[in-house]
Amino acid sequence: MNHVMDRAKWPVISGFIVGTFLVTRAVPTSFAFDKTVHTSIATLATSGGAILATSKWIARSGGRSDYESVPLNDVGEPHGSRKPSPSREEEEEEEGEVNGVGHPSSLRKLRTCWIFLVLALCLRAGILREVIRNVQCASASWAPLLPIAFALWDYWTVQRKRRRRRTVTESDDDAGASVYDALERSVASTPYAVLVAVCLVCFGGMLALRSTSVPQSTYICAAVLPYGWLVPQLQRLGSALDVVIVFCIAQLVVAHGERGARSAALRFASVGYALLFSAATLLTIGTVYFIFQAEDRTWITTIPYCYAWSVAKLDLYIAFTLVCALLALVHIGLMTTALLAKFTSIMTITTASAWSNGHPFPPSPAGLAFLAICLTILGFMSYAHMEAISGERSNNSTGKLFHKVPSMFYLVLLILLFTWTGLWATHRTSVYFHPIDMLIYEAHGHHQAYLTQTSASRSLADAVNNYQTRYRRPPPAGFHHWYKYATDRNATVLDDFDSIHRDLLPFYGLTPRQIRDRTWELVANPWNDVADISIRNGTVDISPNVFPTHKWMLEGILEMVGKFAKWLPDMDLAFNLNDECRVNAPFENLKSLRAAGEYWGRIEDGKRKVKPFSADRAQHWFSIPAEPEEKTPLKEMSWQYTFHRIGNNGCPPSSPARTQRLWDTGSLCTSCTAPQSLGAFLSNWTTAADICHQPDLADLHGLYMSPAAFKTTHELYPVFSQSKAHGFNDILYPSAWNYLDKAKYDPNDDYPDKPFPEKANTLFWRGATSEGVSQGRGQWRGMTRQRFIHLANNINNTSPPQPLLLPINDDGTQLAYQNLPVSKLTELLSTDVHVVDNIARCAGQDCENQAREFAPLVEPIEFQHHWNYKYLLDLDGAGFSGRFIPFLQSKSLPFKAALFREWWDDRLTPWLHFVPLDIRGQGFWATLAYFHGIDGTLQGQKGEAGALEIKVDAHARDAERIAMDGRKWAEQVLRKEDMEIYFFRLLLEWGRLTDEERDEIGFEMNMDGSVPA
Repeated sequence: MNHVMDRAKWPVISGFIVGTFLVTRAVPTSFAFDKTVHTSIATLATSGGAILATSKWIARSGGRSDYESVPLNDVGEPHGSRKPSPSREEEEEEEGEVNGVGHPSSLRKLRTCWIFLVLALCLRAGILREVIRNVQCASASWAPLLPIAFALWDYWTVQRKRRRRRTVTESDDDAGASVYDALERSVASTPYAVLVAVCLVCFGGMLALRSTSVPQSTYICAAVLPYGWLVPQLQRLGSALDVVIVFCIAQLVVAHGERGARSAALRFASVGYALLFSAATLLTIGTVYFIFQAEDRTWITTIPYCYAWSVAKLDLYIAFTLVCALLALVHIGLMTTALLAKFTSIMTITTASAWSNGHPFPPSPAGLAFLAICLTILGFMSYAHMEAISGERSNNSTGKLFHKVPSMFYLVLLILLFTWTGLWATHRTSVYFHPIDMLIYEAHGHHQAYLTQTSASRSLADAVNNYQTRYRRPPPAGFHHWYKYATDRNATVLDDFDSIHRDLLPFYGLTPRQIRDRTWELVANPWNDVADISIRNGTVDISPNVFPTHKWMLEGILEMVGKFAKWLPDMDLAFNLNDECRVNAPFENLKSLRAAGEYWGRIEDGKRKVKPFSADRAQHWFSIPAEPEEKTPLKEMSWQYTFHRIGNNGCPPSSPARTQRLWDTGSLCTSCTAPQSLGAFLSNWTTAADICHQPDLADLHGLYMSPAAFKTTHELYPVFSQSKAHGFNDILYPSAWNYLDKAKYDPNDDYPDKPFPEKANTLFWRGATSEGVSQGRGQWRGMTRQRFIHLANNINNTSPPQPLLLPINDDGTQLAYQNLPVSKLTELLSTDVHVVDNIARCAGQDCENQAREFAPLVEPIEFQHHWNYKYLLDLDGAGFSGRFIPFLQSKSLPFKAALFREWWDDRLTPWLHFVPLDIRGQGFWATLAYFHGIDGTLQGQKGEAGALEIKVDAHARDAERIAMDGRKWAEQVLRKEDMEIYFFRLLLEWGRLTDEERDEIGFEMNMDGSVPA
């Protein structure tokens, strides 16, 4: 048996290191933590089965061996003794002293360990569930310190009591050794040397983890809820249970008693049965909960594919790692095994974080992290070296990591050290320009390029040629009417309608009959919340089955379309009556549909497409039935978690949004923000809308957490909506809300729009909690509006510190990020961000919790009151924000954070016409500080000795310039006339798309340059 086990030593240790690495890398992005109890049961059962299978392998391997098992008094020491095994007489003398404490030598004590193990595992699963559910309130983990507990146990029970056990022979050996060897052996044999080495690894690792950790997210750890203090205490209890679990497993695996393969197999089996029994216990508790909690039964029994696959993969990693860990316990002892696991996980986490975050943002003390890593490496090297010295003195490597430390070990540590030296040397902590300066400069260039290509046409012939060049097909029939309509109204944008092209492109993969049939399916059933607008012979009508509460929207559409309906073909249009977008076809389906759209109608086919719309179109559209149709293509998903069920369907299968679940809502996902950010500031508004690289958005917006009215489909249905999130296939049109001036820029004598310098130097927002429904499960803590309200106010110091880019030299040419508490930021910068009236869209305890958290709730204000403030914050609701266009029309500067995109999205340039904010809010305070300016103290009182004063000039001119440029541009491209022009062109394109003769329909100039009759 010993021969077989010895041969397995290094494969086991290598497997343990690889397994630890795989588990460490897999955990942060695993779907397994969506259902922690389910996962706990599956993991315990899988691991228990794997350990039982290993025990049978041990029994079979031992049965074929002629060797006796090695006495486990050596390998059973918690750390792998650094001294030669004592004689049998010495063992017997100290049986009550060592074995009686360190290793249960009786069946009763083994049973006690087994029972404690089961109880600890079950309790640990329950604690994990509570911590994960409120992980945003978690504090720094104590997990890196766990090996210290085993080192202390070893010092107290073994080393302290054996410090006088050096024999005469050992003394003689020392007398003949060199001074270096004698000193080395003397240090290694001191009872506290191992404890010091372990402390270096653990405290160095903990410091490294804190130094390389990413900033906290803005997900709310509510002051009115107990989790702010409860979760850290549960973490501490969980760490204590981890010690108990590991200790009990070690006692069962390396227990003294009968020698041989049968005994080893039984000891392994005892651990396997403990895990299986724990899984059965949790399953029983879960079954009882299932019986008595009817409202959770659907959630309990719904097992998504992504969750099942993720659990299977994680279970495989954990089971493999645990089996290797148990075998490693026999070979190298408990403490060495624990220290090896901790060193591997610390190096994996910190190196990956430092590699990904080598820029000034997020701010991290790279020098401190490098020092911490050096201490960790030094501690681990010292531990291995001292253990090897102990192995040399005993002439026995059993229970040791190394009998003699090989050069490869030092080489690996040296490579790690050099890697970190490179990371430290290349890490930048400061910048020599403010990112917003560059973003404003670049915005001007982008806008000039946009102007050049969007207003190039000077005649109808130019417009036709530009259309054909841009879209590789002729314009739709009636294009000349549209061009005249646009030029008569002094349209600035004549050529760039790429958003229409993007929206309609996949519909060319459907036949006109399919589109018409699907339109009828939507409007024939009022339950769908989709209304019909019918165009016949130039007249626009509203279907009779529309709910009165939404009729204003259709009347606005009717008024808008009526301006140009005489040039439109007969057709029916399906308009979404809800705020939320509706259509989300899978990426796999859209790929072929878009390919068909790209191929359709290309001018290279040589055919001339000059036919007008078909004259008999009306007969191809079915009338709305008198009795509502009962069938529906839509699925009810209101008040449900939607990101991984529908929200990410439009992303490629290999994208992070489809393959990763970032369950740690307490940490900012820097890999998610990096593609669209320059430091803490949003640099690319278009990329920010793409959710495919941003899996963390699953818990940061009401649309994905719990939408209020969400009836949706995975099929490509023709639904016209006012706004949509990335991945949805709704067709955007100008909102009737803005067209009818539901929120109107209309300053008056009571509420004048003063010049920008005369306004209050404050960021202002008023609104309702209307983004999504928080029905008693605390979803409000992740919704955008609530997070920004919480972030802008110092609510019992519960918001995490926020980064500010501040000068670090006298002339202000060098800047670095500093994390400041929100309590200090609210003193330095002025904000007025509050919920009005009462909490909306909530249920159960969430209504009261929000009211208490955001108190005081303020009275509603007159909309024109906004113009008193320099900075206006604009946030999504359940759909788009209807206030943004009036904000642009004012002399104030809009700050906008949004998931939804609207028809005008291509027309506005961030940092030139408005200030963009990331939906996570990590750059909120830093952006405001740039324009607002800072004049105060970071520490102490101004004027006092020792006070740390700071003064950053406000970029008021830049703020006023953006406000005025946005105002001027809105007067050019966001007028009501511009809405009509956009809608007119959209419906001409849609008319062609739904025509049976669409392959022949189009508009081309005559050869002599005249307009066809």
